[in-house]
Amino acid sequence: MVRVPAPMLATAGQPPRPGTGWAYELKWDGQRALARITPTGCQIWSRNLREITASYPDISAALTAAAPGHDELLLDGEIVALDPAQVPSFARLQRRMHVTRPTPALLAAVPAHYVVFDVLALDDTSTMEHPYSRRRALLERLHLRPGRIHVPPNWLDTDPAELLAAAAETRAEGIVSKRLDAPYRPGRSRAWIKTALRRTSEVVLIGWLPGRGEHAGTLGSLIAGAHDQHGRLRFVGCIGTGFTMAARRALRAALDQLARPDSPLDEPVEGEIAATAHWSDPVLVADIDYREITEDGILRHPSFRGIHADRTADEVALPPI
Repeated sequence: MVRVPAPMLATAGQPPRPGTGWAYELKWDGQRALARITPTGCQIWSRNLREITASYPDISAALTAAAPGHDELLLDGEIVALDPAQVPSFARLQRRMHVTRPTPALLAAVPAHYVVFDVLALDDTSTMEHPYSRRRALLERLHLRPGRIHVPPNWLDTDPAELLAAAAETRAEGIVSKRLDAPYRPGRSRAWIKTALRRTSEVVLIGWLPGRGEHAGTLGSLIAGAHDQHGRLRFVGCIGTGFTMAARRALRAALDQLARPDSPLDEPVEGEIAATAHWSDPVLVADIDYREITEDGILRHPSFRGIHADRTADEVALPPI
């Protein structure tokens, strides 16, 4: 049986020109997941190789039914939840991500789908050394049954600018460019390049600021940090949008459990933030999107997307300028 590897991760950048040895795929707004299917069933792991099979019994059952006849099949893909317009919604998926034993009612209300974009082992043989083009051909030949399992299209000669425009029209997150001759290598790689329509990042939640009006009993905004190249925790801004009222209450409760009397930052902040902040231990990691980052490392127009259970705070680095 092939060992389950850490997933290959894309590096942020602009897509290479068409005709230069690259393929292009849409970028999916969900939870990265590796899945192993054998005749006895299916196991699913998150990005940090935490087993999440029990959280997604609908995906496990669909994968077991989708790929009969193989001693082993190891896949890489993204778990997504679709909104009413059939567009992947990370906010909607949040209702499933942190539930270890979903009820039948939750499974019916938020069905999960698995978008498969790579095959890492087939019948006890690793395919990770094969170039992307060959792995993609193997994936196409599996003829995975439709339903909850999806093998998305990829494009070889299409102008990536046109794909980005199409992604924007369909509210997709962006595109990923993949070098045709590249093997599968765990960890961050320049052989995969992600181009997001709006930048996304992770931040460490280090506290909250009081809300006003209807938010007076929950929170007004989250205080965010990230680590610089020397490992120092730095302030990167405050996040005041992207929450439902239920999310505000849940975040306030979680941060109150992590409350501390002083700032966890290595470089203190001043002014109104310092005067009104409620500080928390730097434990929770949030997914955000934002417009840009200033030269002094402050996020502009950040918006909350959800808590990222697969990341630890010490992994979160400053977003690139």
